[in-house]
Amino acid sequence: MAYDEKTARRVRQRLTGRRGFAEQKMFGGLAFLVNGHMCCGVLDDTLVLRLGEDGARAALQQPHTAPMDFTGKPMKSMVYVRAEGHRTAAQLRRWVEQAVTYALALPKK
Repeated sequence: MAYDEKTARRVRQRLTGRRGFAEQKMFGGLAFLVNGHMCCGVLDDTLVLRLGEDGARAALQQPHTAPMDFTGKPMKSMVYVRAEGHRTAAQLRRWVEQAVTYALALPKK
């Protein structure tokens, strides 16, 4: 599986300049890390978000989302957001900021 460079560029623009920001190929796509913790990523044109169990449960009530089931078993703390759900800058900003907020709340590595 690959990642859509346009989607990755949009996410990168949201995170560039943030302290502790890094990128890493992961899950066959591209992951974005903050302070060593994955916060979000891109698989094809789908946004992958790490939101914690409560955040993921809430996110799954929103349109264009699905449980992340990369391994065939849903990951309780992560969700997919299809392209329709992050098409606008405001949509993308909202999703990415939720993931960054979660990552920043984790213990530093």
